[in-house]
Parts: sequence; C-alpha cells; structure tokens
Amino acid sequence: MRLTHFGHSCVLVELNGTTVLLDPGNFSHGFEGITGLDAILITHQHPDHVDLERLPALLQANPSAQLYADPMTASQLGERWTTTNAGDVFTVGGIQVTGVGGTHAVIHPELPTIDNTGYLLGTPENPAQLFHPGDSLFVPEQKVDVLAIPAAAPWSKISETVDFLRAVAPRAAFPIHQAIVAEQARGIFYGRLTEMADDATEFRTFAEETSVEI
Repeated sequence: MRLTHFGHSCVLVELNGTTVLLDPGNFSHGFEGITGLDAILITHQHPDHVDLERLPALLQANPSAQLYADPMTASQLGERWTTTNAGDVFTVGGIQVTGVGGTHAVIHPELPTIDNTGYLLGTPENPAQLFHPGDSLFVPEQKVDVLAIPAAAPWSKISETVDFLRAVAPRAAFPIHQAIVAEQARGIFYGRLTEMADDATEFRTFAEETSVEI
C-alpha cells in the first residue's frame, strides 16, 4: 500500500492497482491536478474535509472517478455522488470499501450532530488494510492494519486519542487532522501517541506531499 498525505485529512491511497483520494479539504494542499483517480471519498461536510472551491476542478480532471460521501454531504454535492452509510460495502477497482461509524464526534452538546462516514479500505479477506475515520473516534470491529488517526481536534483531548489508538491497535498509525495545531506544537501530540501506543503499534509520521510504502 502506497500512501501520500496532502496535509490535514487528505490522503491518497494506492492499493491493488486502484487509486483513491480521501477528504480533499481546504486545509490540504498538493492534490490539485491529480488525474487517474478511481474514486473520491468524503467523510463529512466540514470544509476542512471537502473544499467546495477546488472540488469542481478535481472532478473535471477525473471524470471517471466514482464519488462517495456520507448522506448529508452526498445530498449537498448532487446526483453524481453516491451515499455511503455505516455498514455499506462496495468495490472500487481492486479495493473493497466499507463504511463505518455514521456520526461526527460531539464538538459541543448544543451543536447539531452531523453525519460522518469512516472508511475501511482493503479486500474481502482483509477488509481494513487502511482505516480513515474522518472526524470520529469510532472503533470498528474489523482488525485494522494501518490507521489514519486524528491527532488533534476541537472535539477531542489527547487522552481520548490515546485510548482510541489503543482500542484500534493497528500495526501502524500516522497522524491526520493536525492542521489545526501549529507545526512547532505538533510534537506534543505525536510524542504522547508514540510513547503510549500499544507495543505492537508503530506510530510514524511522514512529510506532507511525500509518499510512503506501508
């Protein structure tokens, strides 16, 4: 599996001859001009996960890409988009995609709850080779190999993030959703996740707009 992190929650996944882009939001950069996408997956409607200004050009450059989003976002983006609910399973090229979760983490009890569909990418035999939870700390029942973990968010605290990492217990994890924290302060979050992860989990970082094989 080859991963490219375009900052914040935008991740390009190349797996089994298939290329999928997740959450091209307005805090991310470098995904502009990408062609040859097999699918674009959106977890929820917040602009840091779907940039409505740059999305049309991305779709124009990838006319054959399959488009999937949580129910609320799909209804807003139009008929080209297919709704993905928790429990839905579908295939994009050589990747099986499973929707999980269903709701965004609580920011504040007085704010309305919105949809958030996390995505497991893999195969029927190994359905969770990658887990992108969007803005949620939902723990799937499937065994996760690689976790894209929201390292910092206005809806979480570091103890919750550590507990989430331990509960999922992936082989490897890398941080997303870190654009809300100054670059010089990210080590505070990364340090705790490195030190407090399960012994079997490797927490790793890699530079934005670079690719790694995991």
